[in-house]
Parts: sequence; structure tokens; C-alpha cells
Amino acid sequence: VQLQASGGGWVQAGGSLRLSCVASGSIRKWNVMGWYRQALGKQRELVAIVTSSGRTNYADAVKGRFTISRDNAKNTVGLQMNSLKPEDTGVYYCNVEYTGSSGFLGASWGQGTQVTVSS
Repeated sequence: VQLQASGGGWVQAGGSLRLSCVASGSIRKWNVMGWYRQALGKQRELVAIVTSSGRTNYADAVKGRFTISRDNAKNTVGLQMNSLKPEDTGVYYCNVEYTGSSGFLGASWGQGTQVTVSS
């Protein structure tokens, strides 16, 4: 399983960025797909997740500003980030939970993409 994330960058506070992650591999089903972030000196934290049926869950800090989306046909997950704040700065990681070809459950992380929001 491989994940390829893109879309990070630098933006001023109040601006927008969109992240995208493409998943590939010989698996039976992509289950939960999501985004996590890690600020410098802090632990990695959940940003948003979306299930295979489209149910979503967001961290309180991003509710109303971020929107996660998923395209099952293309095995992609996106994160639209609006009204960005300096505290959104960090490395954003794509994560997927999947059912392997033989039925086992697995998870994989993308390489991370830097998001920097200046005040």
C-alpha cells in the first residue's frame, strides 16, 4: 500500500489550501481514510476522517473550516482547508485503514506534507 500526498504550502492567515492523497495497492477495500497533523514539538493529532460510506468526523479545532472528501473510484481523499489559522501549521499526514486481499486489516501513512500559515 502506498499513499501519495500533495497540496501543502504556505499561506497567510485566512487563506485556503487543499490537500490530496492518492492510495494504491492490491487490497480488498479502503475503509477509513483521513488526515492527521503534527505541529513542531507536539504529538500527531486527528484532523478529519471519512469512512467508506461517507461518514465524517472532525477535530473540534477545524470544524466549520475544513472539509474532507473522498472519491472511492479514484482511491483519493481530499482536505479542503479554509480560514486557515497560524495554529493549523504543521505536517499533514494522510492515513488509510484497509482490508487486505486476504482479509487482514492494515493501515498505512503517507509521507506528510507541510502546511505553514503565517499571521
